[in-house]
Formats: sequence, structure tokens, C-alpha cells
Amino acid sequence: MKVMKLGGSLLDDAARRAEILQAIALQWNRGEQIVLVHGGGKHVDAQLAKLGIAKKTHAGLRITDDETLPVVVAVLGGLVNKSLVAELSGIGIRAAGISGADASTLVAEPHPPIGGVELGHVGRVVASNRTLIRSMLTAGIMPVVSSVAEGPNGTLLNVNADTAASAIAIALGAEALVFITDVAGVLDAKGEVFPKLHAEDAHALLDTEVVSGGMRPKLMAALHALGSGVSRIEIGQGGTHLVAA
Repeated sequence: MKVMKLGGSLLDDAARRAEILQAIALQWNRGEQIVLVHGGGKHVDAQLAKLGIAKKTHAGLRITDDETLPVVVAVLGGLVNKSLVAELSGIGIRAAGISGADASTLVAEPHPPIGGVELGHVGRVVASNRTLIRSMLTAGIMPVVSSVAEGPNGTLLNVNADTAASAIAIALGAEALVFITDVAGVLDAKGEVFPKLHAEDAHALLDTEVVSGGMRPKLMAALHALGSGVSRIEIGQGGTHLVAA
């Protein structure tokens, strides 16, 4: 079983997205079980702009206030999720879209303030229930999961899609976790891709400024999955392979 996370500008590039979905369909049709997890930050940004709502971020996270949360849920769980389902259906794949909040697929706690800044309805994933995804796979349906999680007391929380994919891969006991992104892989100080990166070296990189931006939570999520039994981690298409030793 493989969990694949689709994100970055690939969600905005119709031609590259179609190419990637075709590759995923080929693997699925060969009999491989695949779970597709996605974000969609740029789509959220565009909808916020249309509504005249200011985008607010801190420490690489979207501050998700009461006004922003409904937009995040609608765009990720609606527009982006169902568009991917429709495109997969168009190439002959039976797929169904869910959010992480469905059947406790993703359970999160409110993220604590960072540097004294409240993040609002942003969550940290603390658990993943595999029941719904397992049922879908058993029925021959590819799950497409958006990064909205179940929060405490009937609330919804916006969570990082890389972290969401990692939690789902761990819960499912997946053999592989693949981050499909517009970045070639983890880059060194010279801007060259690490073809293979040992966990110890990856942890050391996180203590430097070499890894920054969206790659930082991605690498942290990858290391968490690797340390929790997911044996194969790939960041970027054919890019960096993360290994335990």
C-alpha cells in the first residue's frame, strides 16, 4: 500500500496534474492500493482574495480565523477534492473524496501559539483512524483525502497536508509514502538534490537553515513516518529517498 501526497503548484498546473494522475492510475490498475492526500493552499489564497479576506500567515502556517476556516473547508474539501475525484473518474478510476474529518480519519488538537501568536483553527494531527479508508480500498475505491481534521468538541481544524499524509500512512501500515511536489527533492546548500538522505543526516539538516519553507514540515513529516514503520519515503518525483540507516 502506498500513500501519495499531491501538493504545491502541481495542483494549479493542469497538464502536469493530468500527467501525474495518469501515472497514479497506471499503478492502481496494476493492482497497487493507493491513497491520495492533498492540500490546496493556492486555491484557498485565490478564494480569499475574491472574498476580500486578507491572507495571514505565521511561522509558515496559515492563521485560520473564524472568517478563514469556512473558506479552507469549502475549497479543500469541496473544489480541490472533488476536482481530483472527477479527473480520476475521467481516466477510469473509481475514486471518492473525503476529508480527514470523516470517520475520524484525521484527529487533531488545536495548535498552540507560536511566538505568542494565536493561529486560530489550526491543528496538529494526533491520531488517524484507518477504518473508512480501509473500507474504501476493500471496495476497490481510491480514497482522495483533504487536509481538514476533526477537532475537539465537534470542531474542524486546518492541518498541514504533509503531516496528514504521514499520519494516514502510519495508521494504514503503508509500505511507502510519496510526496509529489513541484520541488525536485531535498536540496543541499548548493541547491542540488540529495538522491539519498539518511535519517540522521536529515535531522541534522533541520538544525540548519538549508531546509526552509514548505520543505521543512515535509521533511519532518517524512522522518516521523520513517521512524514509525513506513519503510520507503520519497520526496519529489524520483528525487530524494529517505532511509533509516
